[in-house]
Amino acid sequence: MSMSFERYMLDMIQPMRDDLTSIGITELRTPEEVEANLPTAKGTALVVVNSVCGCAAGQCRPGVADALQHAVTPDQLFTVFAGQDKEATAKAREYFAPYPPSSPSIALMKDGELVYFIERHSIENRSAADISADLTAAFDKFCG
Repeated sequence: MSMSFERYMLDMIQPMRDDLTSIGITELRTPEEVEANLPTAKGTALVVVNSVCGCAAGQCRPGVADALQHAVTPDQLFTVFAGQDKEATAKAREYFAPYPPSSPSIALMKDGELVYFIERHSIENRSAADISADLTAAFDKFCG
């Protein structure tokens, strides 16, 4: 692959990363970063599996951003990028059993254990407002 193509792809992907990092979500880009954060996260942790697909742009990322305006939110916020940071995403998915890999998806963990999960099929045909409502209900249940 030419360097110009790689640069182009990085330029195309960066705004998709920025949608989440600009609102305070920490990117985990390596398996080591995932391992250092997810199993030992105290309290609640939101993990967004980001993606380049349209439903990530139209529903997932906006839904997460809206939900994080809620009065009750998780203690820690993380994201991995499927298809871009493949090893980090694979490591994060180990914590989402029994759910099969899907992207985008959203996990809520409490003290390192999965307590709530939204799969792609529950994102792609719904609105950002629906996803935000699901998340805020989960925040009220598990983060309060």
